Amino acid sequence: MAIERVISAQARAPEEEQANWALRPTSITQYVGQTDLIDRLSIAIKAGKARSEPLEHVLLHGPPGLGKTTLAHVIAKEMGGRIQITSGPALARGTDLVAALRGLEQGDVLFIDEIHRLPVAVEEFIYPAMEDFRIDVTIDSGMSARTVQIRCKPFTLIGATTRAGLLSAPLRSRFGLVHHLKYYSVGELLDILRRSCTLLHMDLPHDRALKMIAERSRGTPRIANRLLRRVRDFAQVKCGGKADEGVVDAALALEGVDKLGLDELDRGYLRIIGTTYECGPVGLETIAATMNEDAGTLEDVVEPYLLQIGFLARTRRGRELTKAACEHVGMTYKRPEGTLFESA
Repeated sequence: MAIERVISAQARAPEEEQANWALRPTSITQYVGQTDLIDRLSIAIKAGKARSEPLEHVLLHGPPGLGKTTLAHVIAKEMGGRIQITSGPALARGTDLVAALRGLEQGDVLFIDEIHRLPVAVEEFIYPAMEDFRIDVTIDSGMSARTVQIRCKPFTLIGATTRAGLLSAPLRSRFGLVHHLKYYSVGELLDILRRSCTLLHMDLPHDRALKMIAERSRGTPRIANRLLRRVRDFAQVKCGGKADEGVVDAALALEGVDKLGLDELDRGYLRIIGTTYECGPVGLETIAATMNEDAGTLEDVVEPYLLQIGFLARTRRGRELTKAACEHVGMTYKRPEGTLFESA
């Protein structure tokens, strides 16, 4: 069962996704962050429109919540086409892909989320569609088998994945634009939060209050907007709609989010290693058993951010805490013996 956390970068209930759509940019000029990618896309879009050609196929990879789906919609609008959305697991058979491609007009965008989960049989259909805008359908089998070619109109495929390493080399090589989305800086998140405040008809808090939200958002716009909505609700009910630094601190403390964006699950993970296993090294399965949590959940949900901020180290012998992690949760740092941190 998935853990519902306010600082999770994963999409949550459909109601939240609907609220997110109201805050998402609708043009490439409104898009904040990912400067290198936006520059490349702007040039490619202008060149494609000048030649009346579809944009090259685009592969976007990176952690969840950074704007891959938003970018797909922005690209479709900039190219003057429609967007059709599906996902790798939804395309179980080649005929599913044929149906999706046949519904596209020239210049439209087919967006495949979780493209790394595309079945191998479907990949074989997608190669000729990406290269020559045709679909090869095999009829019958054995000696009587024959291939029928179905033409599809020139389109742009946009693939999104959080696990780029799981994509097959032939599929990856067919994308003209491949880009890794990076975490956002506090300044970029501030710009996003200012715009979101306007769209939410919220009295614009002082930049210091918004910066407190940005600093706890783990570099992820989806989390920033979720925390902003929590602060808005808290301010409306408890403080007459005014959101200053004290209100932000109280609202996020109620959600269990501290100044670095860690919640109780993160802090519990750190305390288990720090107290029960004396700062490590300790194996992931052992930590999971002690916490009564799933090891895969800890590895995919908890550890990435702790590694990013330098609170956790993975060594050959297991997980180890850093001195900064111990100081953050109020523990005494014990230097692990016989690890990579030990001086020669």
